[in-house]
Amino acid sequence: MKKGETTRQRIIEQAAPLFNQRGFEGCSMQDVLEATGLEKGGVYRHFASKEELAAEVFRYAWGQAAKKRREGLDEVNGAVEKLRFLVRRFAETPGPIPGGCPLMNTAIDTDDGNPVLRGLAHAGIKDWKKRLCAIVEDGIKAGEIRSDVEPRRIANSLIAGLEGALMISRLEGNRTAIRDAQMMLGLLLDGIEAE
Repeated sequence: MKKGETTRQRIIEQAAPLFNQRGFEGCSMQDVLEATGLEKGGVYRHFASKEELAAEVFRYAWGQAAKKRREGLDEVNGAVEKLRFLVRRFAETPGPIPGGCPLMNTAIDTDDGNPVLRGLAHAGIKDWKKRLCAIVEDGIKAGEIRSDVEPRRIANSLIAGLEGALMISRLEGNRTAIRDAQMMLGLLLDGIEAE
């Protein structure tokens, strides 16, 4: 990696916790300058605007979170076990970027605002749903999951349950809601297994 690429990546990595914890509006370029130790020109040499930096930060943060959640998935056999594994990883493994799930944070932060970040968050959800649906579809084809199960419904239920529980846990300052969601989603997965 060239020096410029290394600096650009360092800016992204050091800005990620700021944007993830404070949101687009709550994170100033001055915050980024202080975190990186760079002058304004040093940051703007790599990013034309705050929006461009925020977009790259989201891509990085979401990529890191998704990678962490899928770590070890390839060693798991069976569709239902893969889904259980993903629920457990989400519930029990802290995210790599301080501030919670970058997808949820960005989606909420940009719901009525920044169309670029909103589009990136939407693409992140679509990709996550697509991956979960593929696991369910594979399970149906293999006879592990009932043929009447709708993959989209399972994907939406898993994502909504996990993200909603994470939000409640963060608000309440404990892990109760995320543990409850893990248990209830386990029951959901019990119910889709083929006889």
